Amino acid sequence: MGSNTDSVVVDKSAQSNGSAISRCTLLREQIFSPDLAFLMEAHNGISAKIAEEVGFKGLWASGLTISASLGLRDSNEASWTQVLDVLEYMADATTLPILVDGDTGYGNFNNVRRLVKKLCDTHIAGVCIEDKLFPKTNSFIGERQPLADIDEFCGRIKAGKDSQTDDDFVLVARVEALISGHTMEEALERAEAYHAAGADAILIHSKKSTANEILEFTRRWANRAPLVIVPTMYSMNTPTQAFRDAGISTIIWANHNMRSAISAMRETSRQIFEDQSLHEVEGRVIPVKEIFRLVGNAELEAAERRYLPGKANLSAVVLAASGGNLGEMTENKPKCMIDIRGQSLLQRLVTSLSDGGVRGISVVRGAFKDAVQVPGIETVDNDRFAETGELFSLACAKDKLKGDLVVSYGDVLFRDYIFDGLMQAEGDIVIVADAKPRQGGDLVVTDKPYTGGYLDDGPVSLTSMSQALSADKATGEWIGLARFTAQGSEWLRAEIAAIEAEGLLETADLPLLFTRLAAKHPVGVHYITSHWLDVDTLTDVAAARNFT
Repeated sequence: MGSNTDSVVVDKSAQSNGSAISRCTLLREQIFSPDLAFLMEAHNGISAKIAEEVGFKGLWASGLTISASLGLRDSNEASWTQVLDVLEYMADATTLPILVDGDTGYGNFNNVRRLVKKLCDTHIAGVCIEDKLFPKTNSFIGERQPLADIDEFCGRIKAGKDSQTDDDFVLVARVEALISGHTMEEALERAEAYHAAGADAILIHSKKSTANEILEFTRRWANRAPLVIVPTMYSMNTPTQAFRDAGISTIIWANHNMRSAISAMRETSRQIFEDQSLHEVEGRVIPVKEIFRLVGNAELEAAERRYLPGKANLSAVVLAASGGNLGEMTENKPKCMIDIRGQSLLQRLVTSLSDGGVRGISVVRGAFKDAVQVPGIETVDNDRFAETGELFSLACAKDKLKGDLVVSYGDVLFRDYIFDGLMQAEGDIVIVADAKPRQGGDLVVTDKPYTGGYLDDGPVSLTSMSQALSADKATGEWIGLARFTAQGSEWLRAEIAAIEAEGLLETADLPLLFTRLAAKHPVGVHYITSHWLDVDTLTDVAAARNFT
C-alpha cells in the first residue's frame, strides 16, 4: 500500500459549472483505491473545516462525538433528524465527502430507507450501520452486547442500497462480533452475509489493545471487499504501515477532535475560573479573527462590496513621521521601517490592521519618507516633521479623518485580540489603555480603575491623558491605538480645527487632543493588561523580535 496523497479531491472550479465529481464518488474512489485512505472525525461545521484545511480527504461524522457535542449520551438519545441537522451544517462547511456513523440505522429496514434518502438529499457520501439492536449502546461500554439477527440486518442493508439516489453512495456494514466477544468465525460469517446483501465495505471493529485479531480477520477475509478499521484502542501498539501492508482500505480516526476540544476547553475554563481574568489565556488561544476566517467572513465582505456598494469601510491613519533614535538602524530609514524578523515594524502593524478588517490605511510619513514603502498603503507627508508634533501629523491626514476610523502610532505592536476587543467596545471614541501604566508613557486618568472582575468592569470613560502624570496617579497608559465611529470622526475633525484656531496645532500632542475630546464628549477606555509593545529603544527592538 502507498500513501493517500493522490486521492481525488473536489475541483472547486469544476464545481461552479456543475461538472464536479459527486461526494459519493469521491468517497467510493477513496475506499476502493489501492492506497490507504484516512477519515478524520468531525462533529460540527468548524471541526469539518479544520480537518479539511490540514489535508484530510474525507470525514467521519461520529455518532459518539455528535452526541457529545449536544451534551447527550451515545445511546440514540439524539434523534436521527437531530443528527441530520448537524450533518447539513457539516456538508455546507466543507467540500469533503462525509461517511456518517448511522449507528444501527435508527430502527428497522424502514428507518434505514428514510435515513439513506435523507443523507443523499443532504450530500452525505455514505453511511455506516452496525449489526446491533436499537437503541444502540457504545461498543466500548460493557461486554457481550446482543447482536442483530443476521438475516434481519441484511434486510437493513438491502433497504439502504435500494433507497440511495446516487449510484456511488457508500454503505459500510459494521461487524460487532469481535467487540461482543464472539468468535472469529462468527465475524467472518456475518461479514460475508453483509457483503452478499450489498454492503460496499466492511468495518471490522475491535477493542483489544493489540491489532492481532484485526490482522487475522484481514488475512482470512482475503480482500473480498474493502475493509475499514477504527484503531482507537490498538493504534498505539501497531504502526500504520502494518495496516497498509495488510491491505486495509480505510482508517477512521474516530473521536480525537472532540477529545482534544474537551481537553482544551476544560483547561481554558479552569484557568479563567481560577484567575478571574483573561490575562493568562489570551496569548494561548486563537484570535477571534481566526474564527472569522474559518467561517468565511472574507467571502461575506466580498459579497457586501458587490451587493452593498454604499457600505462604509473601516479605515486607519498611522502616524509614522518620527525618525527615531536607534543608532545604525535609523541612519537611513525611519523607525517604522526597521526589520522585525524579516518584516518592517510598519508592515507588521499594517498586517494586524488589515487582518482586523481595516480596508484603507493611510500612513503619515516624515523622516526618510521615501523609505516608507509598504504594499497596499496610501501615504501622506508631513514635511515639517522635525519642527511639529503628533497632532500636526494627524492634521496632515485630515481628509482621511472620516467615517469609521482607527488611529495608531506607527511603532506599536499588539496581539490580535486587543484589536478585536477595541472593535467590539461600545462608544463613538474608544482608546486602548494598559491597566499597568509605566512612567513616561501617555498616562491616562479614568473615572474608574481596572478591577479585572467580569461583573465590576462596566463602561469606563477617559478623564485626562498626559505624559506629565506620575504612574502612581494614573489608572492606565494609552498604547497608541484608538477607534472612532463616523460621529467620533466628526468630533475629531472639529477639535483639531479648534486647536488650530487657537494656534496650538504645531506643538500639540495626542494626549492633549484626547483630554480636550474627553471634556466635551464621552471617550471610552478599553482596558488591557500587557500583550503590546511600543518600540522606542534597542531593548524594545529585541523585545519586538521575541514578541512576534
